[in-house]
Amino acid sequence: MNELEELLVIINQIESIKTSHLNIKFRVDLFNQLSDIAYRIIDIAHPILNVKLISSSSIKNNDYNPNVMAPPEYKLLKQSIKKDGLTMPIVVSKNDNELYNIIDGSHRVKMIKNNLDIKNSFHSYIPTVILTKSNNDSMASSVRHNIARGVHQVELTSNLIIKLKQSSWTNEKICQELGMEPDEVLRMQQITGLAHAYKDEDFSFAWR
Repeated sequence: MNELEELLVIINQIESIKTSHLNIKFRVDLFNQLSDIAYRIIDIAHPILNVKLISSSSIKNNDYNPNVMAPPEYKLLKQSIKKDGLTMPIVVSKNDNELYNIIDGSHRVKMIKNNLDIKNSFHSYIPTVILTKSNNDSMASSVRHNIARGVHQVELTSNLIIKLKQSSWTNEKICQELGMEPDEVLRMQQITGLAHAYKDEDFSFAWR
């Protein structure tokens, strides 16, 4: 029997195990372990291929989400989840307190936590993709996710740039990490009145 045949035998054995009588925590732990195994087997380094279920109580919102959803869109999100199910996992990063900060998906998390029917359908767990990032890199990733979908709010993005500048990020690094043009970064700083504080900073275009 070759390795592929051995794997198929193991998969068939797993499929034959009845788990409906097992408590949800055990089933969640099993799912997460199988996700890790499948991720190692497929050997394609994209986080979407390693979805994990995390308790909703362990997922915390961030204070830098540059995306505000209008009530009609929020209502449509609720309808979408109820009719089609959740089709996109939440993107999170683990913090020092063993909790998870949202990088992308704060509105979906809010919907799952606040709508009892949806929350019960997930047994109070939320499907996530976990990224290993520092707080600053998580902020940058949050903006990238929102801008990639064409959804972000200027004022909140400007406030995020303040946080990054206060963490000693240069204009050049902000451009590189957020995929923004130099004049756009300067415009965001002008909105917050931050441009004057950094008016003497050398803004090199050599990297472009």
